[in-house]
Amino acid sequence: MTLLIPVLGDQLSMTLASLRGVDRARAVVLMMEVWDEATYVRHHKKKIALIFSAMRHFAEALRGDGWTVDYVTLDAGGNSQSFAGEVARAAERHGAEAIRVVAGGEYRVRRDQDDWAARTGLPVEIMEDDRFVCPLPDFYDWARGRRDYRMEWFYRDMRRRTGLLMTAQGKPVGGQWNFDKDNRETPPRGLNYPAPARFAPDAITKGVLALVADRFGGHFGDLEPFGLPVTREQALAALDHFIAAALPDFGRYQDAMIAGQDYLYHSSLSLCLNLGLLGPMEVCEAAVAAHEKGAAPINAVEGFVRQIIGWREYMRGMYWWDMPKFGARNALGATRPLPQFYWTGDTDMRCLAEAVGQTRREAYAHHIQRLMILGNFAMLAGVAPQAISDWFLVVYFDAYEWVELPNVIGMSQFADGGIIASKPYASTGAYIDRMSDYCGRCRYDVKARTGPDACPFNALYWDFLARHERRLRGNPRMRGMYATWDRFDAAQRTACRDSAATFLDGLAPADQGWSRAPT
Repeated sequence: MTLLIPVLGDQLSMTLASLRGVDRARAVVLMMEVWDEATYVRHHKKKIALIFSAMRHFAEALRGDGWTVDYVTLDAGGNSQSFAGEVARAAERHGAEAIRVVAGGEYRVRRDQDDWAARTGLPVEIMEDDRFVCPLPDFYDWARGRRDYRMEWFYRDMRRRTGLLMTAQGKPVGGQWNFDKDNRETPPRGLNYPAPARFAPDAITKGVLALVADRFGGHFGDLEPFGLPVTREQALAALDHFIAAALPDFGRYQDAMIAGQDYLYHSSLSLCLNLGLLGPMEVCEAAVAAHEKGAAPINAVEGFVRQIIGWREYMRGMYWWDMPKFGARNALGATRPLPQFYWTGDTDMRCLAEAVGQTRREAYAHHIQRLMILGNFAMLAGVAPQAISDWFLVVYFDAYEWVELPNVIGMSQFADGGIIASKPYASTGAYIDRMSDYCGRCRYDVKARTGPDACPFNALYWDFLARHERRLRGNPRMRGMYATWDRFDAAQRTACRDSAATFLDGLAPADQGWSRAPT
């Protein structure tokens, strides 16, 4: 019997469930580069290169471990350019009698897998992806019957489940669950920020870079320089580098934004986790070990662990708990097209120009840039949540729909009406000024509320509160904001609304061909 084992581009783990307990002499691993996956949104060139290079290196690792691998390159003759088509072709090519695959991480891929049995006429075993800490059935048990889905409560359960940063008495190390209040410092001038680990492209990666330049040259973003980790060994080296060089100061400066410093103390290990090159527990255990040795403070390690076993696991659970409805949610009725500057960076708002420029170069921005600049602006401006969600999915090297969509639709845009976030993540320019050095050299005045020279975030913020007063005024966490709005006289309110309208009227809408190719 020949068993066909398709391995997808974000399943690059030797411990993958579909590879366990298999007689390798009777199995063929199928890996596929297909046009459909590179273009269902028009992914950043660097993201496509990362995934294809990591896939090709993983295929070589499998062969070295004794597996027979059928690897279909993008430009291979006869490539159907779809998962279903390539599975059917491979099943016929190898005389397969059964198919075994780990469930796709994205809803559309999982639905596609459901059709493989009918397409091939073969039994298809779809296995749970057990590389996550919280199995989906366990998450559903946690979510079922709840009125409050707050991540903090899930995170505490995950700490208890894993034992990470827990004492022998079942208490959180350091005496509290969350040290977020200690993680909002602005770095002083002159700090020597650690550069992230970078890896010179080998022959495999250089071949991929040439392919991507040729076939996807019109996609968003810079392809080179390219130094991202594409192997398990490189991912482990990137982890070691982060633990030693950046983790000690990650905590207190994790919300800061500095022009010209794309990474600060952030790890960017999300790309390794989401590809499967690293596992969540090994990453967390490395950070905890550093704390236990006295090499990293509790606020840094707790914040890092929370992002992985709290935020990452929670977002995956919420995605599957609410799909496919989640992708269409629009509680605030936002309809504005995405502004063109999200693609070009051509805006006088320095914070947005910096964030978009970094995103174009690196296919990366850290969580506060994504949430409080790029996401905050889109929500205040009333951009359609599906448009900004598509943008996030296109531009970041760690963006897969299962983690990107609930973050953008729920946390960033409040388009789920408060299922994930207890209030909108909205702010004026004052927050950006406090947490960055962007505002000092901006052409707009961050302290001015209205008028042509005022920071647009300010009027947009108050206009947002006015537009959505009926929905938001009753939110306990919004009382202070509306109390301030209530103190504005009629002329001040009108000036805010008029300034916002004037600014929004001047926004050029994006060409939607940047995000999704015409169908």
